[in-house]
Amino acid sequence: MKVYVRPNSIVMVGKAWEIRQKLKDYALHHVYVTSWINALKDK
Repeated sequence: MKVYVRPNSIVMVGKAWEIRQKLKDYALHHVYVTSWINALKDK
């Protein structure tokens, strides 16, 4: 499972079940993808 962070998007590469699980994990912290990207930019 790989997660590529681009300036305006996030690309996830892996098996479907891995991506679904990772999205569920991230959904606990971020409601929208834009908030997720902005949080990554702030680091």
